[in-house]
Amino acid sequence: MARFLLHRLVAFLPTLVGISILVFFVIRQIPGDAITAKLGAEAAGELTPAQEAAYRAYFGLDKPLTQQYAEWVGKLLQGDFGYSEIRREPVLTAIFKTFPLTLELTVLALLIALVLGLPIGIVSATRPNSVLDLFSRSISLLGLSLPNFWAGTLIILVLSTVFHSMPNAGRFITLAEDPLRNLGQMFFPAFTLGFAFSASIMRTTRAVMLEALSQDYVRTARSKGLRERTVILVHTLRNGLIPIITLTGVEMGYLLGGAVLVEDVFALPGIGRLTYTAILQRDYALVQGAVLFIAFNFVLVNLLVDFLYSVVDPRVSRA
Repeated sequence: MARFLLHRLVAFLPTLVGISILVFFVIRQIPGDAITAKLGAEAAGELTPAQEAAYRAYFGLDKPLTQQYAEWVGKLLQGDFGYSEIRREPVLTAIFKTFPLTLELTVLALLIALVLGLPIGIVSATRPNSVLDLFSRSISLLGLSLPNFWAGTLIILVLSTVFHSMPNAGRFITLAEDPLRNLGQMFFPAFTLGFAFSASIMRTTRAVMLEALSQDYVRTARSKGLRERTVILVHTLRNGLIPIITLTGVEMGYLLGGAVLVEDVFALPGIGRLTYTAILQRDYALVQGAVLFIAFNFVLVNLLVDFLYSVVDPRVSRA
């Protein structure tokens, strides 16, 4: 298994290199630069040629792009992601300030999705075409159809007009400051994301369970006199976990990148909102640092998914 994971880790290195190249060169095709981010478009346009040359030399913009990229990668390897001229702090500091919130939101959303989606999907598969199955399929369609930003807006509307409550009003409270108030602020954003993802979990679980229940090994397990719960949870569900793990891994990577619309609707200072604001403010150092950090999270999640594959089905590590 160690060799299997090592091979996967080595395979991810070219992916990170490719993403870094893409991020660095594509962002430089967007109008504006670090000078515009620092001074503003109006002030940058009034610079004399000598002042502009001095600023370009200060930010390293007078060098060829390949040299700028090499220097940027060299700093990355030393843990220097650059400096945000808008926020007046290092990029890595800004990322580490916002990432814990996004990580907490991701974990809560995944827990809600799995707690809702897995049991309902299992029951739906074991009782196909029943009233419960039809109800769960209708709920899953609802979850897939509702846009997250609309569901979040609807939740805020109901809370404010019917219950006269706004859990997300005021300053965001971290988990370390006050766990109960923090969970009160995080529950509805996490539910908004988790409910939508639980719909995918329901449908995937139902599909893989229905396919597994028709296999010979399930009939053999039942013929041995095993309890139905053991047949469902041990023999059937475990053999259908690979698609569920894949789906969960993709969703986790997406959420760790920051659920931009949900974070914005609920005014959560997460990494998604940070990146969105950096794009609007043309803070290019922060944008490329945040995007690379998000891509790195995707790589780590994929490595974790590969590890879980080998745990659920040891044959994967021998492939």
